[in-house]
Amino acid sequence: MSQTPVNTQPGPPTTQARRRSQLVTAGKLVAAAVVAGVVAVVALAAIARVQWPAFPSSNVTGALTTTGQVVAVAVLMVAILSYRARRFGRWVEPLTWLGIAGFTTVTLAMPLGASKLYLFGISVDQQFRTEYLTRLTDSPHLADMTYLGLPPYYPAGWFWLGGRYAALTGQAGWEAFKPWSIITLAVASVVAMVLWTRMVRTDRAVALTLATTVTTLMFAATEPYSAVLVLVGPPVLIMLLHGLRSGSVPPLVVGGVFLGISASFYTLFTGVFALTAVMITLWLAVTAWRAAANPAVPTATTRATRVRELVRLALRLGIVAVIAVLIALVVWTPYLVRRLTNQPASGGTAEHYLPVSGSTLPLPMFEFSFVGALCLVGTVWLILRCSRRTIALALMISVVTVYLFCLLSMAVTAIGTTLLSFRLEPVLIALLASAGVLGVSELAGVAVRRFGDVRTVIGVLAVAAAIFVGQSIPSHLSSEITLAYTDTDGTGVRADKRPPGAEAQFPAIDALIRDQTRAPRDQTVVLTADYGFLSIYPYRGLQGLTSHYANPLAEFDKRAATIEAWSKLGSAADLLDALDHSPWAPPTVFLFRYGDDGYTLRLASDVYPNDPNVKRYTVTYDKKLFADPRFTVTEVGPFVLVVRR
Repeated sequence: MSQTPVNTQPGPPTTQARRRSQLVTAGKLVAAAVVAGVVAVVALAAIARVQWPAFPSSNVTGALTTTGQVVAVAVLMVAILSYRARRFGRWVEPLTWLGIAGFTTVTLAMPLGASKLYLFGISVDQQFRTEYLTRLTDSPHLADMTYLGLPPYYPAGWFWLGGRYAALTGQAGWEAFKPWSIITLAVASVVAMVLWTRMVRTDRAVALTLATTVTTLMFAATEPYSAVLVLVGPPVLIMLLHGLRSGSVPPLVVGGVFLGISASFYTLFTGVFALTAVMITLWLAVTAWRAAANPAVPTATTRATRVRELVRLALRLGIVAVIAVLIALVVWTPYLVRRLTNQPASGGTAEHYLPVSGSTLPLPMFEFSFVGALCLVGTVWLILRCSRRTIALALMISVVTVYLFCLLSMAVTAIGTTLLSFRLEPVLIALLASAGVLGVSELAGVAVRRFGDVRTVIGVLAVAAAIFVGQSIPSHLSSEITLAYTDTDGTGVRADKRPPGAEAQFPAIDALIRDQTRAPRDQTVVLTADYGFLSIYPYRGLQGLTSHYANPLAEFDKRAATIEAWSKLGSAADLLDALDHSPWAPPTVFLFRYGDDGYTLRLASDVYPNDPNVKRYTVTYDKKLFADPRFTVTEVGPFVLVVRR
């Protein structure tokens, strides 16, 4: 009598098992975010307790940065060795979270340890970003970064959350910018670690996360609200491919949530990620259409199969889109409502910027550097494996999408605009670096089969490479770090202990305005070209920094013309009458620079397609325009403060 053999191979996971696994992953994401946040907060607090020398004039903080990075990498190595030895299983993932969060935090926090400011200080683009965080710290109500009474045009998600962090910790917005940036980058890197672990072995997930973290810190850290998307984007796009192909709901939900958060943080990257989702869907549609073309199957059946598969793919993409739109509307609804009600809009020129890097395709794989070599390996690996592996296919489609977007951006320059594709290089490098890690891993496997057990050699080289690139990050960001020390902060101090700039007068100016107006800051409109003042205090401005960062609803061009027209009036009575008939909330405070011919404002106009794309020009107000008892004029250092009573 024969006996039926027992099948000892594990079958496919049951629905209950899959749900349990998904819940565990969700729990890990929350736990990892908490761990990363705690690591960053504790590290920032510990670093702030010591009086460090300034980074530009001492190598001490650089040495301690490297020390911290080595400790973080050592923690990651302990986690990897424990994973491979199958020991301390429950502690392996928390150790990876600690290591990744620690590496991210120390890499930025230690070089900036003696400054209260983040990379770029309160200069260049960081000025308007700090201004935005200051506004949303002052109030949780969604508001434009500069203009009174307008909804935000630039996505407010990261800044709104940062404002809640600042309010919770009792910090001013400008002061919270640095810790909030570092905390969110640490959290994003650890979230990426959890997502990678879902798809590959833990040791490879550590390598992938470390590679994307290092490249993101090098090339995107100055924009923390976009950098967090660069960190999380690659694993999410891979999961999205799986969800669109299989119909599994959790990956589709993850993709939709990510796109929604992205739309709430940074518009440009959202467009690229959404286009990637469409490209993935098109690839799957073409593949399914070709697969259904079986000569043995009747034509009618083949056509029905194709149509059903296309409908399925469209519905899956629709699920992603609906989730993303619902989340994005939380931030975008106020602005969209104003635009749909025919609110006048003009002067916004966000897309009018074309630097040299935006006129050529980014090719990091041909740069002579370690990151360039990693990207080259990744490029080769993608070409060889995109037809065999889901991860390679998802990364390849993402890379192709970035290049198509870059070409489209260059093409539309013919009609007078761009798509700002030069900002996509960090995304491209993160994608290629991810592929590079997988390519190196495959090469390591070949080396073991060819030369025997050389895993120790490979491991030591990998650790050395991570430390080599990691310790170069502060040098790579040296100019950005230097500005954090040379800019004058909101307390009127320069972190390098040198004499502060004219911005040291801002606290005194704020006190005078508060005393003379007796009005809340958020209801006081200030006409000034010293936008650093608006970055530190939540006053509203009559005009923005440049038209490229201006809300289209603000009518930047018309405001600029009006400000210049006011300067040409003949008397104080004429100016007061013009202010009373202003089409926008008129300024009650003027903050000028003192000039030989009067009181000056240095404004900006868009001169695209020229590079630089901004032309500065000076508007001078004659002193007689304020020779009226209804104006109070006070000279404060190089500034002239005029307050309308």
